[in-house]
Amino acid sequence: MTTVQNDNKVSNTLLDAMNGSRNTAKTTAQEAQDRFMTLLVTQMKNQDPLNPMDNAQVTSQLAQLSTVTGIDKLNNTMEALIGSVQSSQSMQASGMIGRVVLTEGNNVDLFEGDSLFAVDLPASADNVKVTIKDADGIVVREMSLGKQPFGLLELNWGGETNSGEIAADGRYFYEVSATSASGTINAVPMAYSMVNSVSNSADGIQMNLSNLKTVSLGDIKQVF
Repeated sequence: MTTVQNDNKVSNTLLDAMNGSRNTAKTTAQEAQDRFMTLLVTQMKNQDPLNPMDNAQVTSQLAQLSTVTGIDKLNNTMEALIGSVQSSQSMQASGMIGRVVLTEGNNVDLFEGDSLFAVDLPASADNVKVTIKDADGIVVREMSLGKQPFGLLELNWGGETNSGEIAADGRYFYEVSATSASGTINAVPMAYSMVNSVSNSADGIQMNLSNLKTVSLGDIKQVF
């Protein structure tokens, strides 16, 4: 399941921001042109009659003005675009609070004798093995899953231990190994967590999860 954003709202916000940047760019460019023309007229009035400015020099200065004002317009437009994208991401991330997401992680939360986690297999495996450990690193359960196709392998653990007892509710951790005829497969452990809050950092919009991890929107594989 994925989130769908309102394209019309985003488009209107973007257009408004870009229209505003055009007005700002126009004012800044006009000011630069006015300053240039004032300096040029003053320079021509005070030029040496025996050594007047030639056409090439005037053309060169006009070209410099065109370059500066063009860059100024581009900078203002890019600033508006970046601001609009960041605003859109903030709105999308805020809507994720309270949602369950699937991201890379090795925690397994056992609650009332049930837990869900997943393994991402980049290739088909001849043998997949999962080892669940408690917070002290003691092995609680080993699961041999045999042959599995590539893709997302969703798993359930009911709390059964190797000794046949039922483990207490709480947070556990797991390791996964996968092999094929070609050798070891880089299986990626995945965890389900709830989005507790959203924050803005130097790295962009970040989501703080219930498993104490912080991830970006791009790190989320599924949303529920």
